[in-house]
Amino acid sequence: MVKALDVDRWNLECQFNNTDHRTDLNGVDRLIVRRGQPFTISLYLRSGSYQPGVSSLDCVAETGPQPSEQYGTRASFGLSANVDTSHWSAAVTSPPGDMVALSICSAPDAPIGRYTLTLGQSGRIDFILLFNPWCSGDAVYMDNKQSLEEYVLSQDGIIFQGDHKYPQTTPWNFGQFESGILDVCLRILDMNPKCLRNPGKDHSGRRNPIYVSRVLSAMVNCNDDKGVLLGKWTDGYEGGVSPMVWRGSVEILRNWDTQACQPVRYGQCWVFAAVACSVFRALGIPCRVITNFLSAHDTNSNMVIERYINENGDLIRSRDMIWNFHCWVESWMTRPDLKPDFNGWQASDPTPQEKSEGVYCCGPIPVRAIKEGELTLKYDAPFVFAEVNADVITYMKKKDGSTSNVTTTTAVGQKISTKRVGSDAREDITHLYKYPEGSDEERGTFKKANHQNKLLHQQQNQGLHLTIKVTSDMKKGCDFDVFAVVTNNTQSDKKCRLVFGSSTVTYNGFLGGNCGFKDLLNVELSPGAERRIPLRLSYCKYGGLLTEGNLIRLAALLMDYSTREATRAVRNIVLDDPEIKIRILGEPKENRKLAAEITLKNPLPETLENCCFTIEGANLTAGRVISERLDSVGPGEDAKVKIYFTPNHSGMRKLVVDFDSNKLCHVKGYRNVIIGK
Repeated sequence: MVKALDVDRWNLECQFNNTDHRTDLNGVDRLIVRRGQPFTISLYLRSGSYQPGVSSLDCVAETGPQPSEQYGTRASFGLSANVDTSHWSAAVTSPPGDMVALSICSAPDAPIGRYTLTLGQSGRIDFILLFNPWCSGDAVYMDNKQSLEEYVLSQDGIIFQGDHKYPQTTPWNFGQFESGILDVCLRILDMNPKCLRNPGKDHSGRRNPIYVSRVLSAMVNCNDDKGVLLGKWTDGYEGGVSPMVWRGSVEILRNWDTQACQPVRYGQCWVFAAVACSVFRALGIPCRVITNFLSAHDTNSNMVIERYINENGDLIRSRDMIWNFHCWVESWMTRPDLKPDFNGWQASDPTPQEKSEGVYCCGPIPVRAIKEGELTLKYDAPFVFAEVNADVITYMKKKDGSTSNVTTTTAVGQKISTKRVGSDAREDITHLYKYPEGSDEERGTFKKANHQNKLLHQQQNQGLHLTIKVTSDMKKGCDFDVFAVVTNNTQSDKKCRLVFGSSTVTYNGFLGGNCGFKDLLNVELSPGAERRIPLRLSYCKYGGLLTEGNLIRLAALLMDYSTREATRAVRNIVLDDPEIKIRILGEPKENRKLAAEITLKNPLPETLENCCFTIEGANLTAGRVISERLDSVGPGEDAKVKIYFTPNHSGMRKLVVDFDSNKLCHVKGYRNVIIGK
């Protein structure tokens, strides 16, 4: 005769289970497990004892407000001889007695989220279920231990910014295991419009990482919903803070949660991407931040960026833009809705640029589909393809109203970058998005994508060649020269006009004030001759005009009087900020107070006022931001502070530092700190 177990109390064994499921960094005060992997709880019986083949226990696992077996949000199962990892199951793993070790396993495709598990008539436990990239039956399975350490478990990282010729590293604290962050990530899912409209269907959709990543792409921005971040690229940051302020995702996610899901002000592309990466990793989906240098924003879907200039070389604005860099995320999953060739990294872009199915989101689209020109595949392939492959055509609008073509050498989609696994070095992944330029494979991709302009566009063999050269000493606060280099590759003498100018520019292409300008009406070159024309950039002129990214755009326009042909060269430069030096005082140990001595030398010929150092780091500063203010710092003087913090977990951690003042804004630095037990 079958007899139901009479459960009196239980122990969820959170320390053991969370550690076994690699969720212990979230804490061990509640049960957090991954799908498709067994976990064991201890049941203490009120009466009787467990007898194999005689004792029974009816289990019901439910998630969401309207659990349903039809939707897969409710599962009923009893005791089996052994746990079956292919579906919800339970088995007793202890010998007969009044303490029962109950092993439970969820289905590897169960919806993620908050669950209640009912044990017969007397027990009801709560737990959180996450994606499991260590489980071969899970759609996010990744078969590489080092990659899993980086793309799921690592709480800090590097985001690449600056210019494709000089990529710069920006440290970021993802902090996905900091206290309360997992709850915020689950709340993001609960606040998405699909959940608010049909919670039963939405919770069912959470079994599918494709669905979840599309929801997150929309919810990290707030354009259509109660999303996390409001983007702002122009006209100051009243009512919020500059995107350059953020050093990590933790403060942003907590602010959104504590302010009744009001958007945090403000974000730009790297902030949107980094926050999305934190949420993906928190939920168990392998994720990394990608930077695409010279990234095209094609608004009319013709895969062509059309630029118009006047006869002085000044850019006349158009909606199509080329961003100096643009960040998005890749997440790892299978694509059962597509052919097997398209499993693996999927690009998603949470920065609100264009609508997809009526909502500001983008992706996921297989990176392989971009490389192969498969633009009909889901989701948003044409937009991402254009970001890395669009052609650039420049036209000159003349005073008489006519328009002529200008030869340029701008190529979009350069040095596509991410942080290397297990290192702070840059990994170039351009080859995952594009075939080598000029190759037969590239030509085949363009044909498949119907990218006619790129196929027709032949780089003319210029008689006159124009480039811009720079030196290595372009530091903020210094005066330096840049050069337009003109070469005459023809057999005849040439007489030309050269317009060579510079202006500050934002990372997404908006031009600011003039930093230096030269208009030479009579540049003469004999056959084979080369001329280097310098342009002096002085701090007294550019210092007050620089935007937060320290970017200056150099543009040279060469007009051949004999042929009336024009050639244009454009180059962005990034001025180096001073180095932040970080010295750790004492031996770093878990739960022992530690000090960091932080120093920055003022490189400017003027005094810095309102100076502030700020630090944060996963498992270093207890999820807090710690600040230390200083009085003024004169030219050439050191800004120096000592900041105390107490690490709460062993391992290698990144201490992220930000320095801000009236003249030097949000200079970033970091130091890797190895914390002992």
